[in-house]
Amino acid sequence: MCGIIGIIRQSGNVTSDMVAALQRLEYRGYDSAGLSVLNADGQIERRRTSGKVSALLDLTTKHPLSGPVGIAHTRWATHGKPVEQNAHPHTSASVSVVHNGIIENYMALKQTLIAAGHRFDSETDSEVIVHLLEEALRQGHTPSQAMAWAVPQFHGAFAIVAVFAGDPHHLYAAVKGSPLVVGLGEGEGYLASDALAFAPYATRAIYLQDGDLAILSAGHVSITDDTGTPVTRPIVILPPSVAALDRGPYRHFMAKEMDEQPIVTASTLRSFWDPVHETVIMEDAPPRPRRVDIMACGTSYFAGMVGQTWLERAGIPTQVHIASEFRYRPYFADSDTLSLFISQSGETADTLAALKYVHGQGGRSLAIVNVAGSSLHRLAHHTLLTKAGPEIGVASTKAFTTQLMTLAALSLFWQGGGHAEETGELVSIPGHLRHVLNVTAPYHDLAHGIFRHAQSALFIGRGPSYAVALEGALKLKELSYIHAEALAAGELKHGSIALVDEHLPVVALAPTDALFEKTASNIEEIAARQGQLIILTDRQGAPRLQRFAHTLITLPETTPLSMPLIYTLPLQLLAYHVALARGTDIDQPRNLAKSVTVE
Repeated sequence: MCGIIGIIRQSGNVTSDMVAALQRLEYRGYDSAGLSVLNADGQIERRRTSGKVSALLDLTTKHPLSGPVGIAHTRWATHGKPVEQNAHPHTSASVSVVHNGIIENYMALKQTLIAAGHRFDSETDSEVIVHLLEEALRQGHTPSQAMAWAVPQFHGAFAIVAVFAGDPHHLYAAVKGSPLVVGLGEGEGYLASDALAFAPYATRAIYLQDGDLAILSAGHVSITDDTGTPVTRPIVILPPSVAALDRGPYRHFMAKEMDEQPIVTASTLRSFWDPVHETVIMEDAPPRPRRVDIMACGTSYFAGMVGQTWLERAGIPTQVHIASEFRYRPYFADSDTLSLFISQSGETADTLAALKYVHGQGGRSLAIVNVAGSSLHRLAHHTLLTKAGPEIGVASTKAFTTQLMTLAALSLFWQGGGHAEETGELVSIPGHLRHVLNVTAPYHDLAHGIFRHAQSALFIGRGPSYAVALEGALKLKELSYIHAEALAAGELKHGSIALVDEHLPVVALAPTDALFEKTASNIEEIAARQGQLIILTDRQGAPRLQRFAHTLITLPETTPLSMPLIYTLPLQLLAYHVALARGTDIDQPRNLAKSVTVE
């Protein structure tokens, strides 16, 4: 969600680099932006605006400000409307603050501070941080003492970065349940919610941990834990990633990231592949469990649903849980059960909370995550890293398919590595994905035809195809703002078939698997009611279904392992082309954030 960048240098002006860093964080989703610097006199200057970072760039060009230390922020509204008065940084004469997360007890703190004479200007929870730090300064505390006094009074999740008037040599930070990473360069330092923000400037990074307080100077950081004890956190060397921030010849990051799927799925498989024995090896995975609980949110939850079908085929009883629901249910850990957590960012708040809940009950954990060094990576007992690389588009594409590839490989690993026929299925997937990418005309025609003015759409599938249908419906909703619903095809007759008429697009996933004839019967039921059917099938299924289809898309032959990956990509292409036709913001859909770091 919200993006943070703080920069401190020995000299010069950090303003333009902070704006550029915010632009690298735009993928996270936001609705306002702002920055503060300490000027040559050590005083705080601030610029804020609603809307895009480009508006902040225009504002700082028209009304420039300069200083060697500063903080900046992109805000995704939680408390208060997305207007300038609620944009970060929040500032007094003495301190300026940016904040990710939610201060849950802000109302109680606010009432106490108002009674002490403080005047609030915004509707946000974040402004209490400024006034509590200001109160500490009034009481004679130094900036570092003020942070140590104020931070324990905040309840909730937060990443806070502060700059104090008259102190141009330090940035101050606090972390609890929200990511914050330090970047160290030569004579300069960075604090950011995502290392991509400072990727062009620094390759040495330190991921702060819950309870940490950090004081950053130009090229050095000191950290204390929640007991006030000085600690040393490991330095991580960041992999080259700046190229991922360049769209290259692509119109959108989503288009680029869809096109990368043959490469990243192959890279993910290669990291688990023994080419000599043509089998799957996973040195970081735990031994085969008796049972598995899968926890995830959104797209990762749908990946977990597919994973459930594969693990159950491997003989492992599996249950999938929405992380935001699971964390509030009774849970009883046992030695036979492994909890599997899936997240692209590794910072999803509800998934992390579920992980901590499981650990608190004595449970064992395995994480599938795309970001090395993320909170989920650090906290889980075992981790499998996908190889999607940075994903900038808010709507997940390549991260989802690399999660699927990892889950497919894991299911084979727990079967003893997989037989040659099964592992061959995984090896063939990147080539099949390239074939799908080479055919785009049907999606363009559908986007400019029945979907351009559609108000609603239906997606159906059976077995693992149902999970893929759920992901396809989500993509259409996210990108085009068309209401879309996915159903297990057999449930149509239990109510939802009442929606079907000649105006309703229905996307049917019909691979020729064990459930093909059942799905074909459901397709006939829709055709009898004049639904506009878009049918995804293979060469074997096409003759059987052609006469019912408004549009028939023929895909490569699949197996239970390869089908979810191969049938996902056409649904992504459909959503992308519909969004293009309707003129929506594809890489940054309204109201959405890439990484949901608040509950």
